[in-house]
Amino acid sequence: MSLSLDSLKQAGAFTGAPVEKEITWKHGDKEHTMTTYVRPLSYSAAVSDIKAMSGKGDAVAGRIAASIVDEKGVPVFTPEDITGDADPDRGPLDGNLTMALLTAIAEVNNLGKTGS
Repeated sequence: MSLSLDSLKQAGAFTGAPVEKEITWKHGDKEHTMTTYVRPLSYSAAVSDIKAMSGKGDAVAGRIAASIVDEKGVPVFTPEDITGDADPDRGPLDGNLTMALLTAIAEVNNLGKTGS
């Protein structure tokens, strides 16, 4: 089979629509539950990873920013939103929320799972 957009599409080489996930995290004594959408790891995540390896970005913030999107696939965050650099008064993303988002990303991408 020759490499083409059609053959790649048939092979499932594109990420397609984001996956809806419900996340829950605690902030202080209060528990929050929200719906988010996770883009399976894609070109955007690879670019973010490469930037981080070359010292030009934060790997975790880049992975979250590349993966967490709205229902149409538009990113919800920039890496700077996550690190707090976008708005120092607001500060960085809550640690428990960060872990909940990373867990959702891992679940959508089957990270850490071995096939049978």
